[in-house]
Amino acid sequence: MKICIVGAGAIGGYLGAKLAASGEEVTLIARGLHLEVIQKNGLRLIYADGSSQVSTPALATSDITEVKPQDVVILAVKTTSLNALAPDLPHLYHDKTMVVTAQNGVPWWYFRKHGGEYEGTSIKSVDPNGIIENSINIDRVIGCVVYPAAEIVEPGVIKHIEGERFTLGEIDGSKTERIQLLSQSLKKAGFKAPVRNQIRTEIWIKLWGNIAFNPISALTGATLEAITQYPLTRELARNMMLEAQTIAEKLGINFGISLEQRINGAEKVGAHKTSMLQDIEAGRSTEIEAIVGAVVELGKITQTSTPHINAIYASMKLLEVTHQN
Repeated sequence: MKICIVGAGAIGGYLGAKLAASGEEVTLIARGLHLEVIQKNGLRLIYADGSSQVSTPALATSDITEVKPQDVVILAVKTTSLNALAPDLPHLYHDKTMVVTAQNGVPWWYFRKHGGEYEGTSIKSVDPNGIIENSINIDRVIGCVVYPAAEIVEPGVIKHIEGERFTLGEIDGSKTERIQLLSQSLKKAGFKAPVRNQIRTEIWIKLWGNIAFNPISALTGATLEAITQYPLTRELARNMMLEAQTIAEKLGINFGISLEQRINGAEKVGAHKTSMLQDIEAGRSTEIEAIVGAVVELGKITQTSTPHINAIYASMKLLEVTHQN
């Protein structure tokens, strides 16, 4: 298949390298020195065991408008970057192009094909002006929850740290021929790509921990292990997660695991810096709106009190302002 990875950073590069190596016709959208190295030398992927491979994409460019229509478009950029890119995305479409949303947090399409009482409600935190929705027909969308961890260790070089699962789901819960085809392509490239009929539940299970551990980590500089083992921050995380759980359950989500199991799972990851902490340390913008701001918004929509989440959200917004200045 013709597959375009919009945002060939750590996760997008990991996907693109393995898909290209498996024989798919891959186009990478990247920028800066990272792009220049890929264009000159290909994209190098280093595995956890130290082995590596170099993949050559069919095309690597910063200009979406020069790319021909694709069978699959995987959006691997942060939500903060998607608004700027979205108007150019239609250049990548033919009649049956799938658009896979591989971002963290609450997606802009959450209440599209939802079927509940909030059907059609927009998530302003992640798509304030409707630019993303206007650029992606809802029938193209396939949900995706990203579990692997990877990093760009130098321009043109991606290091895979752990995980290989990309959970997929049609947003109306159906099992279509196209999503099975996409799953097969990912599996052929060496990924785990289960298809779920409740993709929103998968989104919430990951978000459940991220909403607490990401901002607490960014604010304190602490790892997951430190946050979960220090009584006061463990209790703070627990309170934030309880508020998120109340919202999710009002939206029909059943987590299937206990809150303590989820916290213990984060503790077992060990001395890991969250992506939000890494962004703050690198001076990059964070995914605070998709991960925390959107849940604050969902709290208002469902008339759920979220005092702990609100306090951390306000603190993170100020942290971003002070770091950017």
